[in-house]
Amino acid sequence: MVDNKFLPKLSQNLLEILDDDEYYDITIEVGNEPHIKIFHAHTVILNYRSSYLRRILSTNKKKINGTLIHIKLPNISPKVFQIILRYIYGGKLSLVEYDASVIIKILVAASELDLQELIPHIKHIWLRIKQTG
Repeated sequence: MVDNKFLPKLSQNLLEILDDDEYYDITIEVGNEPHIKIFHAHTVILNYRSSYLRRILSTNKKKINGTLIHIKLPNISPKVFQIILRYIYGGKLSLVEYDASVIIKILVAASELDLQELIPHIKHIWLRIKQTG
């Protein structure tokens, strides 16, 4: 029997890792001028959660001299990337507080990042919004 009672604590710990500015090994620059933001993250988590990022990281290994990996994702806004990054780390996504335009942007970003388990979930929510709206 599988006991899932520990998953909320694991999710919380992974989000704490995301918020910790000490042990990151990658910076991700998102957005376009004048709305650019740099996020700190961990290659090992990104590698396993996004096949798109895995492909980027496989060609961009950490330098021998300890230089951080830096990637750019100009097609994703900082607001949307923050939502996606919290999903990648914590496995949670609530869309109730966002309007339709933000949900569409999250769907596009999830598609770009190849987050296969998230795409159908967002599409389902989008269809419910369209039916009720």
